[in-house]
Amino acid sequence: MTKGTQAFGKRHTKSHTLCRRCGRRSFHNQKKTCSQCGYPAARLRHYEWSEKGKRRKTTGTGRMRYLKHVTRRFKNGFREGSTTKKPASA
Repeated sequence: MTKGTQAFGKRHTKSHTLCRRCGRRSFHNQKKTCSQCGYPAARLRHYEWSEKGKRRKTTGTGRMRYLKHVTRRFKNGFREGSTTKKPASA
């Protein structure tokens, strides 16, 4: 057999499927690990040698459902349940 045109017709198995954490087609079927995010490891996969890769996955690239409100709450001292007093009209 050759490594060229004839061999490409035999390629019909998928080594990677969709990852349930990052959504990319990077989850290896036999290894059961994602080559993109490292799932099922608890920590996200990132390395110092990949500056752009870290930039794509860092904090602030997603929705930040919790974190976007923290700065405002910090400014008010994390107070909750109280209402502001109406200023007395003079």
